[in-house]
Amino acid sequence: MIYVGKAKNLRARLSSYFQDLVNLHPRTQAMVTTAAKVEWTVVSTEVESLQLEYSWIKEYDPRFNVKYRDDKSYPWLAITLNEEYPRVMVGRGQKKKGVRYFGPYSHAWAIRETVDLLLRVFPMRSCSKGVFNRHRQIGRPCLLGYIGKCAAPCTGQVTQEEHRQIVDDFAAFLSGQTATYVRRLQKEMQAAAAELEYERAAKIRDDLAALEKALAKNAVVLGDGTDTDVIALSEDPLEVAVQIFYVRGGRIRGERGFIADKADGTASTGDLVSRFIQQTYAGDSADAIPREILVPTMPEDAAVLTEWLEATRGARVDIRVPQRGDKKALMETVERNALQTLTMHKTKRASDLTTRNQALEEIQAALDLPEAPLRLECYDVSNLQGTEVVASMVVFEDGLPRKSEYRRFVIKGVDGQNDVASIAEVLTRRFKRLLDERATMTADEDPNGALIDPETGRARKFSYAPGLVVVDGGPPQVAAARQAMDELGLGDIPVCGLAKRLEEVWLPDEEDPVIFSRTSEGLYLLQRLRDEAHRFAITHHRNRRSKSMVESVLDEVPGLGEVRRKTLLRHFGSLKKLRLATIDEVADLPGFGRRTAESVVLAVNAAATKAETGRAPSVNMATGEILDDDAPAPAGTPERGPREN
Repeated sequence: MIYVGKAKNLRARLSSYFQDLVNLHPRTQAMVTTAAKVEWTVVSTEVESLQLEYSWIKEYDPRFNVKYRDDKSYPWLAITLNEEYPRVMVGRGQKKKGVRYFGPYSHAWAIRETVDLLLRVFPMRSCSKGVFNRHRQIGRPCLLGYIGKCAAPCTGQVTQEEHRQIVDDFAAFLSGQTATYVRRLQKEMQAAAAELEYERAAKIRDDLAALEKALAKNAVVLGDGTDTDVIALSEDPLEVAVQIFYVRGGRIRGERGFIADKADGTASTGDLVSRFIQQTYAGDSADAIPREILVPTMPEDAAVLTEWLEATRGARVDIRVPQRGDKKALMETVERNALQTLTMHKTKRASDLTTRNQALEEIQAALDLPEAPLRLECYDVSNLQGTEVVASMVVFEDGLPRKSEYRRFVIKGVDGQNDVASIAEVLTRRFKRLLDERATMTADEDPNGALIDPETGRARKFSYAPGLVVVDGGPPQVAAARQAMDELGLGDIPVCGLAKRLEEVWLPDEEDPVIFSRTSEGLYLLQRLRDEAHRFAITHHRNRRSKSMVESVLDEVPGLGEVRRKTLLRHFGSLKKLRLATIDEVADLPGFGRRTAESVVLAVNAAATKAETGRAPSVNMATGEILDDDAPAPAGTPERGPREN
C-alpha cells in the first residue's frame, strides 16, 4: 500500500491524479507511475472515512502520504488515570503511559461538545493541574462545580474513592458499555417519579437526553477490545464476491475482497459461508483466528466449524449473525463493499475488448451461427398475476449495452398471465416495425444511407436486424419467438432462450439445451443481457403499477375530475409520495380547495391502510381522521359493536 486517501466523489478524485503527467507535482507523478492498481472501500459518512483513513495510515505507513506525519495530528479524548484525581481532557500527539485514550476524532470541538454533555451525568474533574491546586488552596470550587458539571474534589465535596468511581463510569460509558448505565438511570427516574420527587426525576430525564445526544457512534469503530472478522457476500448465478473486514481492538485494521466462480449452481449462501471459513482459517495460527466471526447467514455446520476453530485457537470462538446495533451497521457496510467488488469485477470483465470478442466467438461456435452476433437483442416479460403486463427489449452491440435503443412495450392483445403469447406479440410488433421501415427505403438510396431517416436525419434504429434474438425462458418461449418471426418471413435471424434455473441455452426444435461451461465468457455475456432485460422490464412494470394504483384510488374521490387527477399524477407521480403529502400541499395545487384536498388525503391513506392490514380502516365520523384500532377512540366517537360473520 503506497497511498491512502478519501473522497466523496471517487471519479473526481482519481481524475485529479490520472491526467497529463506534465500538470502533476513531481511527488504525485512518482506516485501515479509507481502504482499498480487502485482499490476502494465504501463507508456511510465522511466521519467514518476519516477514521478509517487515519487508522490505515498509522497501520501501513504509506510512503506517499504526507498527512499526519508532522507535529499535527487528530485529537484524542484522554483520561489521566495516573493522577490522584483523574481528569478528562482533549490531547494530541504521542500517547503517555498511565493515560487512557479514546478516538482519534475528526474535530476537537466535537469532542469538547461531547464531554460537555457527559459532564452533567459524570461530573469528573476536567480542569488543569494549576486551576485544581488554586481552588484547593482557596477552598472554593470553580464555575463547573457550582453548575453541577464537576463533583469538586478540590474542595473535598467527594472523596477520592467516590471521584474514582465517577471516572470509571465515564470510561466505561465511552468504551461502549452504555446500555447498563442507561437502564440504571431509567429505573432511578421511574423510582423518583413514583416517590413524587419530580425535580430529581426531571434532572435524570435531562441526563438521559444528554447521553442519547452523546451516543452518536461511528460504524467503523466498535467498543474497545472487540476482535472480530466481518464476512459478507454478494452473489449472482455464476459468481460470488466475498468481502472480509478485520476488526482488532475495536478498529478496522484491514479488509480483503475475493471473487470465486460458483461451480455448483445449487450452493446456498450458508454453504458458501462455510466453504469460505474453511479455506480462510485452514492452516492459520491461533493468533489469526478472532474471538468472533460475523456472517450474513448461519451455515448448517456452524457447530462443527466452531468446534474446529476453538480447537485451533485454544479459546472460545463465536460464529453468529448480527441482528442490531453497531455490528449490524458494520455488516451492512461490508455488504456494500462486497457488492462494489462484484460490480467492479463485472465492469472489468465487460469492458475488456479481448474478453468481449472471446464471448461473441464462443456464442457463435456453441449456437452454430454463420457469424459472430455483433448485435444482440433480448426480450423479457413482467406482470403481476396477469395484470399490467409489460415487456422490455434491450440491445447489446459488440458486447456492450446500447441504452439509447432500449424499448418498452405494453402488452395489449393477451389476456391473463401468458408469457408465451406475450413474447409472440412483442416480437411481432418489433419486427413488423423493422419490415415497415425497410419498406420506406427508396431504391436509389445508397447502402450507407439506407438506415438514415431522410425526414429527421437520424438513424432508423428499428431497421437494424440483430445477429441473435434472446428471450428469457425455455422451450415454450423460444418456440413462440421462432414462430412469430417465421410468420413475418424473418427465419434467417437466429433465436435462442436462456432459462434461469440452470442457465441453459435453448434453441428452436431442439430436445436438449446447449450447455456452456460455468466459466464461459459467452454464457456470462448472455447472462448480463438477460439480467439487464429483466431489470428494465421490472422497472417499467413497477412504474405502471404505481401509476395505476394512484388512478384507482383517485377514481373513488367524489368530485375529482380528469383534469385534477392528471394534476395530482404530474405533481406527485406515485402513491407513496401522495400518501406522504399533507392537506396543505394538496390544497396549494391549482384547482384544489381545502375540502377536496382533505378528501384526496383521506382516500389515499384509507387505501394504503387497507392494503397493509387487509381491512378497511376505522374513521372518526366527526373529523374524517383515520383511527388506529389499538388506540383509544376520541371523545364523541360512537363505540363499535362486535362484528358478525
